[in-house]
Amino acid sequence: MEHDAFASLAVLQLSSPCRLLRPACCPDKDLVVLVSRLGGRDRLTLWKMQGTKKWDVEVECDESSIESVSALAWSPCGQTIAVSHGFSRVTLHSVQDGRIERSLTIPASSRNSEQQHRITGAWWFPGCRDLPRSTIPDIFKRNEINTGSALSILKVLPLLDPLRGEDHKFTATDLFAFQGTQTGAALKSSIPEVISNWPSLLPDPSIASLCPPILIDEQGKTAKETQIYVSAEDENSLLVIGDDNGKLHCFLDGSYYLGPISTLPSTVPMAVFKDPKQPLLLLHPRVSASDLLSATFAPLSVDLPLLASHRIRDFARLSSAARELMWYVMRVIEDLREVWFGSGSLTGAREAGPKWIQLLETRLRDQFGQKEPSAILELTGLLVAGLCSEGLSDFLSSSEQMSERSLQKWESTVTDALIKLRDFSTLRLVPALQRLHIIFEEVRGWSLIPQFALFGFNTDDITHCLSSLKQGIFIANLLAFQARGELGSFKHFLSFLRYEIALAGNSPETRSPPEHDILEVNHYLMSGLKTSQIDRWFTGPAPQFDPGDLGLPRHNTDTNKVLEEALEQAHTALQDPSQTSWQPKVSTADKSHLDRNLWVLVHDLAVRCQRVFAHVSKATARSAIVSGGGATPFQVEASETVSSGACQFICERIVRRNEVSHALYSALDNHLQHLAIYLASEMRPLFCLTRTPYAKCAAGVPLHIDVTVMECSIVGHDPGGVTDVHLCNAEFFDDEILVIVYKVRGAEGKPLFIALEYQTQSEGHVNGPARKDMIANVLQRLNEGHLSLKPIPIKRRRQLTACRDGSVSLAVNGRVGRRVVCILDGDGTTMDILDMEGEEDMEAEDESEMGAPP
Repeated sequence: MEHDAFASLAVLQLSSPCRLLRPACCPDKDLVVLVSRLGGRDRLTLWKMQGTKKWDVEVECDESSIESVSALAWSPCGQTIAVSHGFSRVTLHSVQDGRIERSLTIPASSRNSEQQHRITGAWWFPGCRDLPRSTIPDIFKRNEINTGSALSILKVLPLLDPLRGEDHKFTATDLFAFQGTQTGAALKSSIPEVISNWPSLLPDPSIASLCPPILIDEQGKTAKETQIYVSAEDENSLLVIGDDNGKLHCFLDGSYYLGPISTLPSTVPMAVFKDPKQPLLLLHPRVSASDLLSATFAPLSVDLPLLASHRIRDFARLSSAARELMWYVMRVIEDLREVWFGSGSLTGAREAGPKWIQLLETRLRDQFGQKEPSAILELTGLLVAGLCSEGLSDFLSSSEQMSERSLQKWESTVTDALIKLRDFSTLRLVPALQRLHIIFEEVRGWSLIPQFALFGFNTDDITHCLSSLKQGIFIANLLAFQARGELGSFKHFLSFLRYEIALAGNSPETRSPPEHDILEVNHYLMSGLKTSQIDRWFTGPAPQFDPGDLGLPRHNTDTNKVLEEALEQAHTALQDPSQTSWQPKVSTADKSHLDRNLWVLVHDLAVRCQRVFAHVSKATARSAIVSGGGATPFQVEASETVSSGACQFICERIVRRNEVSHALYSALDNHLQHLAIYLASEMRPLFCLTRTPYAKCAAGVPLHIDVTVMECSIVGHDPGGVTDVHLCNAEFFDDEILVIVYKVRGAEGKPLFIALEYQTQSEGHVNGPARKDMIANVLQRLNEGHLSLKPIPIKRRRQLTACRDGSVSLAVNGRVGRRVVCILDGDGTTMDILDMEGEEDMEAEDESEMGAPP
C-alpha cells in the first residue's frame, strides 16, 4: 500500500469559516469557490488550486432579507457561476472578477403567490448542439436565421442609434483611495419589472438591429469592451433549479425561462441528471432533504419534447429581440418625457413658458395695480394692435428675463427639447415600433400554424398588441409633426419678443422690419406658451381610437377580403366619372379629440407583450412528460429495521454507457445508477455500494440491485491487522473511482484520504422499491448469511495535513487533465487540495507553476 500517494497542491488557511459545496470545483479550470458569511451576508471567494485568491465578492441581496447561498453550478464553458439565493433568486457571476452578469428571478406560483419555496439545488447541463434544422447546409452563414423571417428582416435594417447608459459616477473615494481598498454598495438596477421578467436569452442588441448602449465604467472602458462573454459551449445548455416543493425550473442558455415543471409535490430533488444526447432529465426526489433513504430506486424521468427541435430557441430569439426593442422604446419615451417635463436634476422645457408668464403677471399685479392680470391678453393686444401697456413696456425694457442672455437660454432649452422630440420620434421611436410590429406579425403567423399548438398562443393578446403598435406608430409620427410645428411657432414668438424689446428700448430709427408671422405668434400664444399640446403625449388616458377614427376603412384582419374590397371600390370609382373629377373641398378627419398619451400606451403595450412571450416560454414546462416506475416516496412504508438517523451520508452518480441497446425503453436502458451509502450504528457500521440498471426500472422488471457490503475496517493501515475506521465523507470522483475520507476509531489523529474503484465491486443482489427497503433487505440477507462482509479494499492513501475534525466537506473534479479533490475540515478554516494523478515527489514541480494562470 502506498502511504503518501496523491500529491498535495496546496493547504489553504482561511481567515473566516467557509462552506464547500459539492459542485464548487470549476469543470475545466483549476479553480474552486468557497462560501463564507460575514456581517450577516454571504460572500463568494474564488481560489486557484495552487493556493492563491482570485477574487472575493459579497453576494448581493435585498436590504430587507437575509439570504444565504443554497446551491451553485458552473456553466459548461466554465466562465459563469450560477448562485442560488434563498427562495426565488439566482445570480450569475463572471469567473473573471465575480461581478454579476445577470440576475434570474423565479416567478411565484399563480395559485399561491405568497407562499415561497426554498431552492435546494442547481445544475447546469451542456446542450445538444446538433439539433435537426434543415437538410440544406448553411452555406451563406445565416447564423441559424431563417430567410424571410422577422429576424432576417431586422438583420438587414440599419442599426438604431444607441441610447445613453448609466455612466459610472465617480466619488472622492474612487479618486483618492488606494486601488483595491475602496468599498461601495452595489448599484440598484433601474430596469423595470416588466422588462426584468421578460423571458430572454443573453442580451444582444444587434439581433434587434440596435446599437449597444454607450456605457463607461470606472476604468473608462466602453460597453463593447465589457460585454457578457458568450461561448458556443453554452448554446442550448440547460440550467435547472430545484426547490423543496418538487418543482424544477429550467433556463435555456442559463437565461431564458422555460417554466416550472412539477414532479412530485412536497418532495426535494437533490440530484438531477440530464442525458447528453436528448432532452431527458432523471432524478430521485426525497420526502425531505434530511431523509436520505426516502428516495426510490426507479428514477423519475422528465421528458422535454419541445427541446428536441430548434423551435424553442427560434422563439426565444424572437422574444429576446422583442425585449430589446421594447426596452429601447421605453427608454426613448423616458428621455422624451424627462426633457419635456424635467426630472429631479433637470428642468424641463415645458416649465419655461409658464414661468415667464407667471413673472410677467406678478409684475403687473404687484407694481402696476392690476388685480387680475392676463399676460396672454396683453401680448395679444401688442401683437395685433401694437397696444403696449405701461407694465408690459416696463417688463420688456427693464426685466432681467428680457435680456439677450436670458432669451438665448430660453431659446436653447425649448429648441433643443423640441428638436429632440421631433428627431427621436422620427429616427428612434417610430422605427423601433415598426420593428416590433414586424416581430409580432411573425408571432401571429406562428399562432396560426397547427404544428405550434403546444406553444399555447393567445391570439387575442397578439391582435391587441398589433393594434396598439399601430396606434403607437401613428401617435409617434403625430408627436414629431406637433413638435415640428411648435418649434416653428416658438421661433416666430422669440422673433416677435426681440422686435418688441427693440421698440421698447427706444432704439435708433434704423430698425429692421419685423420677421415674425403674426398668425404663427398668435398660435403659440394660444397653444404653446402657457399650455402646450405636447403635454397630451405624456398625460391623460391611454389611446382608444381605431382606424375608423382616422378616416380609414374599418377592415378586418382577413387580407383577401381587404384586397377584394379595395378592388371593388376602385372599380366603382372608375365607372363613375364624377368620382374621379377634381374635388376642391376634401374633408379631413378631426384628430384633436383623440387621446395621445404615448407614455401610458407604451407601458400598457409592454405589459401585454411580456405576457404573450412569458406564457409561450412556459410551453416547454407545460408539455413536459413526467413518468416514473416503481413506488413513489409516499408509497414506501418505513422499515423498522432501519432508523431515520442510521444513514450518515449518501452520494449518487448516474453513468451513461456508450454501447447501443435495442431495448424497448431506449431512453433509460443505457443508464446505471451508483450509490454509496454509509450506515453508522454502534453495533456494526456498514458501507454499501449499489448499482442499478435503469432499463429494468423502465420495463417494469422486478429490481435486482447489484450490491457490495463492506464493514468499516481497513486492512494494512497498521502492520498485521485490521483497523476499524469511521467514514467522514465520500464522493464519486468519476465513472470508476470513489474517494473516501476516514478516521481511525478510538485514536487521535488526522483523517486519511483513499480512493476506491467502485465499478468492479459486485458481491450480491438485493431488491426493494426504495432505498430504505433496500437497506432493510441488505440487513436481512446479512443476518441470514446470504451476503458476505469484507474490509474496504484500498491500494493508495494519504494522511491529510490540515483536517483535524471528523466531519469534512468534499468537492471533486474528475475531468481528464484536472483530477483534483478539495477537502474542507469541519471548522471551515482549513482546506487540503490534492492532485489525484500526481505523486509526492512532484510537489516541487507543482509549486513552481503556482503563478501560472488557470
